[in-house]
Amino acid sequence: MLLDHLAVSGETLEAAQNFVEEALGVPMQGGGEHAVFHTHNKLMGLADGLYLEAIAINPDAPEPDRPRWFDLDHFTGDARLTNWICRSTTLDQDVAALPDGVGEAVQLNRRDLRWQMVVPSSGRLPFDNMCPALIEWQTSTHPSDGLASSGCRLRRLIVVHPQAKDLEVSVCRALVDNRIVFEQGAPELRAEFETPHGIRQL
Repeated sequence: MLLDHLAVSGETLEAAQNFVEEALGVPMQGGGEHAVFHTHNKLMGLADGLYLEAIAINPDAPEPDRPRWFDLDHFTGDARLTNWICRSTTLDQDVAALPDGVGEAVQLNRRDLRWQMVVPSSGRLPFDNMCPALIEWQTSTHPSDGLASSGCRLRRLIVVHPQAKDLEVSVCRALVDNRIVFEQGAPELRAEFETPHGIRQL
């Protein structure tokens, strides 16, 4: 299991995109629309094969027949970093290592990309949505392959939760990444980046 990408949610895609661009000082690139969950996104390439996603409900798409991923059905307020997504090549094994309620695999595609995403039936991940989501790419291409370099690199991802130690124990059964730090406190995600404009934070 490896860190794959980070998601910034907004009440609108414009709000999520503006939040990222103002915080990091770098423009985002085109993304697309997601069937099944009926969301849309913009992307930013990061160093080390990672990427950043701004995501929101697509107001022009129909209502999905299940709750949207990342708990977007209940998202309100200012755009903010809400989710972290880890890449798996042994999905069943990694699901078993994570807390109960992490979800079941849903088959998805967008243009030339195909993947499975593990999504809870409620749309909300364990530990108040602070648990990572799991993704397994089923194509040789990855979204980061088609993104221009932004000059940004993730320094640290800080995962904050009242039961941070329990979450850390569960996650670190399958993931070892010294950029990821767990802290006790009210649920939130924070990320620090090296950017062309110095150290910035989401």
